[in-house]
Amino acid sequence: MNAFCLCPRVIIRAHMPMTIDSLGKRYIKRHVAPTFKEIGKRKKQLCAPLEPVRSSFLEWNYDAEIYAFNQRLTEKFDSKLLVRALTHRSYVVQQENEERKVGIEDHQITIDDNQELINVGSTLTSKIVKIYLSLALPRAPKECIQACHDHLLTEEVLARSSLLIGTKDIILTEESPPLQSTLANTFLALVAALSKSTNEVHAGKFVRDFILMTLTERDLAELWCPENPIKILNKILANETKEPVEPRLITQCGVNSVLPAYQIALYSKKEYLAEGIETSVEKAMRVASLNALYDMFGISSSSKPIAANIIVDPSSNPVENLPLNEWCTRNATKLMEKRSV
Repeated sequence: MNAFCLCPRVIIRAHMPMTIDSLGKRYIKRHVAPTFKEIGKRKKQLCAPLEPVRSSFLEWNYDAEIYAFNQRLTEKFDSKLLVRALTHRSYVVQQENEERKVGIEDHQITIDDNQELINVGSTLTSKIVKIYLSLALPRAPKECIQACHDHLLTEEVLARSSLLIGTKDIILTEESPPLQSTLANTFLALVAALSKSTNEVHAGKFVRDFILMTLTERDLAELWCPENPIKILNKILANETKEPVEPRLITQCGVNSVLPAYQIALYSKKEYLAEGIETSVEKAMRVASLNALYDMFGISSSSKPIAANIIVDPSSNPVENLPLNEWCTRNATKLMEKRSV
């Protein structure tokens, strides 16, 4: 018998299907989006807002900032030389003009600008960079050293290093924020100020840490790419009394496609030199020649990174690297032995 019939208290309810409407709640008023759109539109129509000058803040203390800068870098800058290295000529002229506006013709301001330090620092930094690169890349030709030197002393690299060590807010100059040229000149002035505060060897460590180590981020092949590498490679092989290069096609694929690929290997009397892959045979030969040269000079992508522990003495007269027209393995080995003595 049905169990439901035995229990009269059981009430069977027929549940009707219920429709549930999901009502979402945005919690954001409808006027917010149009308001922000209108604000963004008006901001685009206005000029870019001026960056606030840090020295205009009420809690600004320049002496405390100079002390903190010196301690943060763990250097031994003389305080007066450090302030002078950060003071540009435009700031001195600005202060003199402000005195004229209030009727002071006899200028009482005796502020030394950093122009002399910039000139000294430029010469010293250039010498340190050349010596360090010659010691760190002993097999690289003179042309490669010069290309890396020119890259490291560009305004962009110097300004970036100056900005990263925190000189932006403590530079005394007319413009705000400081221009890229101002940041670069400030770094050169700091090198000169450090050499006078301590010695040139210590200044060499400063340049090594903040300028030369930026080469670890770059591919040296991008900084120096010689023209006509096949001719240079044959010249070097001739200096070593070897036969000129013999290109051989190893692999090719997609010849009839939009993007073909050719793999060329270079040999000299059955001796493997290097290989390269490009979209044409001529380009592949050029890449293979460059790879062979970079392997000889020790600047290929598989070479060891630049040493970071070399101590440079700018007062010394090191032996320069060999130029391309004199380069060969024998001469490069003799040069390295001469430096090690």
